[in-house]
Amino acid sequence: MTRLFRRCGHAPGALSIEDQAVVDAFRALLTARKNPQPWMPGSGHDIAIRVGPFVERAHPIPGDDHGPDVISVTLVHPDTPHVPYADRYTSKGWLRCETSTILGTWNPAYRMLTHAAAGLDLPDDIAMPQAHYAIHIARYPHGEFGQLLLRIGPYTQCHHTERDADRLNALLERGNTGAVAKTTLFVVSDHESYADPYTTDVAALTAAAIAREASV
Repeated sequence: MTRLFRRCGHAPGALSIEDQAVVDAFRALLTARKNPQPWMPGSGHDIAIRVGPFVERAHPIPGDDHGPDVISVTLVHPDTPHVPYADRYTSKGWLRCETSTILGTWNPAYRMLTHAAAGLDLPDDIAMPQAHYAIHIARYPHGEFGQLLLRIGPYTQCHHTERDADRLNALLERGNTGAVAKTTLFVVSDHESYADPYTTDVAALTAAAIAREASV
């Protein structure tokens, strides 16, 4: 990638405006790499992560960005929102990102190290598996989150989650329970509080949770 920083081949003398811009960008990159701004979970800031020999911009998923070893992110084009083909990045979906690959808070100076800056598409294999999904069943009085009755997850496929959420919402509506099933990301650090959807009957789990809540 050194070709990104090569002079344009002008005659000896003062740097051209174009060459000076490249030099300035390279200096900003060196400064950003030497003194990265620390990223704090829950801050809402995008992060810079290593993807092979490149650096990419990623957006942590709120509520699933506190894992000590792994968080969930979606890749973001470095020129967002001023880019017409950002879907090449977002089509990757929600991904599991090892925290050891995080350089720090995203800095525009990192753009020179991205696939986009090198004129490349993202590779098919970016060494980040798909994030898992979950269903939260709760009462939502007045449209606001209420009492959480049951957590089901992790689902390994989004369409499995949507299928069961539709099924459970139909069940909850027929029973006039006042509860709603909503899909969400699987919370990395809270495995024990979720029921496994692949080894149990989610409808039976939901009915039991509603019955327990009604008996209290």
